[in-house]
Amino acid sequence: MKLSSLIGHVTELYDETLSSRKPADHLIDIFFRKRKYLGSHDRRFIAETLYTLLRHKRRVEWIISALPTNPKKTLLLVVTALLFEKKYSVQQLSDEQILPTELLQQLHDSANNIPGKENTIENFAVTFSFQDWMVQEWIDQFGSSQAQRLFAVLNTQAPITLRVNTLKATVEDCQQSLKSEGIESVKTGFSPFGLHIPKRINVFQLETFRKGFFEVQDEGSQMLALLVNPKPRTKVIDACAGGGGKTLAMAALMKNRGEIFSLDIHDFRLEELQKRVKRAGVDTVRLKTVLDDESPPELHDSADYVLVDAPCSGTGTIRRNPGMKWSVTPAMIDELQTKQGKILSNYSRCVKVNGTIVYATCSLMKEENEMVVESFLAAHPHFELLNPKGILTRYHLESLANNRYFQLLPHQHGTDGFFAAVMKRIR
Repeated sequence: MKLSSLIGHVTELYDETLSSRKPADHLIDIFFRKRKYLGSHDRRFIAETLYTLLRHKRRVEWIISALPTNPKKTLLLVVTALLFEKKYSVQQLSDEQILPTELLQQLHDSANNIPGKENTIENFAVTFSFQDWMVQEWIDQFGSSQAQRLFAVLNTQAPITLRVNTLKATVEDCQQSLKSEGIESVKTGFSPFGLHIPKRINVFQLETFRKGFFEVQDEGSQMLALLVNPKPRTKVIDACAGGGGKTLAMAALMKNRGEIFSLDIHDFRLEELQKRVKRAGVDTVRLKTVLDDESPPELHDSADYVLVDAPCSGTGTIRRNPGMKWSVTPAMIDELQTKQGKILSNYSRCVKVNGTIVYATCSLMKEENEMVVESFLAAHPHFELLNPKGILTRYHLESLANNRYFQLLPHQHGTDGFFAAVMKRIR
């Protein structure tokens, strides 16, 4: 397809994305299903260009802000994003008659400008394309230098990471099976069960996947299962199971012995998990749809381990869903904090004496992390915070924990952003 037509498709999809609350990957999937004529190269261009525009939205809008008002604003944004990322030259775009050469040159020159030399919140926010309040939040948490590294990494593409299903294959077996299909892989630096795939491919079409040798799961997410540290023949509750990635990781750690209750408020998520459970060769998982505002009474005081991977802003996963940059608000964070506290309190009832509960999010916001845990502990004196270092020592990963919490940061660890606290019921 001609470049001009591809850009036209991106402008259409971008306008749909801005007017919808659905995540970009879902909208892309719908967009492509309605346009069967698009080849793999076309789909890759459209998806990658959309993500580029979402990542750099504020910077690109700043670049075109000096231009006169133009009815083709979305087209200007898309073209500027391509120039900003240096994916196309002025000459290439001019040859395709996308825009007049003079205008393209003006956009190109402006794309290399920086918003300002002063280290102000607004300049940082425009330079790295984030909302002002996010920039302020992370500078306050991590300091200016670390925050800038974080902003830059969140504007990159996340790797494809697999968790090897050790119920069916060793890491080496999985690597060999992938290699037989022409796919190279590299062992992850932290998770003992993880593999990175350097080449971007559709791994779900691989025979290695069909055989149940792996699941797609970020390395940080894999680490949460290690932090729960469930033993065989014990009872585990995955309170907010969602797609079930951590359920399956814990089932493998338990060697498919014991019981895992995977709970969620949405039937469709558990239906999908049922398929994954079958492919993985797991028979210890019990699926249950639950109400939004309570934990099942029949599970109270019963579990050795409870994982509460709470619904959150997802700001630790911005590399995968850059549109999230613009949809998360301080009011949303406040609402989530209240909800997270209730969920943690509700499911703490399921922990038996001497059992543990792990509270986790994929958020980088302290309001959803430390503040939720501190509030919970103040209201529940029969729980105490455990040092996660003791749990991670068996995997030689104690360096990832401080004295109180477990936190992974994209710019330091190369994973999605994750936070976790381990608490033990003492009476």
